[in-house]
Amino acid sequence: MARLTTTLLLATALAATAACSKKRPEVLPPAPGEAPAATPAPGAPPTDGVAPGSAADFRRSITSDTVNFGLDQADVDATARTILDSQAEWLQRYPNVRIQLEGHADERGTREYNLALGDRRANAAKNYLAAKGIAASRITTISYGKERPLALGSDEESWAQNRRAVTVAVTN
Repeated sequence: MARLTTTLLLATALAATAACSKKRPEVLPPAPGEAPAATPAPGAPPTDGVAPGSAADFRRSITSDTVNFGLDQADVDATARTILDSQAEWLQRYPNVRIQLEGHADERGTREYNLALGDRRANAAKNYLAAKGIAASRITTISYGKERPLALGSDEESWAQNRRAVTVAVTN
C-alpha cells in the first residue's frame, strides 16, 4: 500500500513538472554582443542607438570625462580647461541634463585630507563650468577621496591617474 502511494505521488509530481515546462519561443533573441541590423529611414541621419542628450551621448561627444590634477593640486590647468570646455559645450546643447562631479585623490595622505582634496578638485571643475555659463544648480559634487582608485598601484603613474575629477551625466 505504501509503495503504491509513493508511486502515485511520484507520477503526479512528474506530470505536474512536465505541464509547467517552458515552450521554446519560435524566434530566439540575438546572442549577447549581436545586435539586429537597423536600417535608417531614407534621408534620416545614421544613428548608432545612442539617444541625444543621454549619458552615453555625453561620453561619446566630449573630449574626456576626466580632468587630472597635480600632486596636492586642485587648480584647473590648460589641459583641464580644454576638457571642461568640451563638456560645457555639450551641456549648453542639453540644458536639462544634470551632472555630478566626482573628486578623487591618490592613496597618499589621510582619509580626511584626501576627502577634502577630492572636494576641492570637484568644486574647481564645477566653478570652471559655472564660469562657462552652466547653471551651478545643474551640478552636484561629491568627494570619494582615495576610496575609488582608477589605477591600483603604489607608483607615480598610478597616483597620477587617481588624482582626478570625473564628470558623470545624470539622466532621469
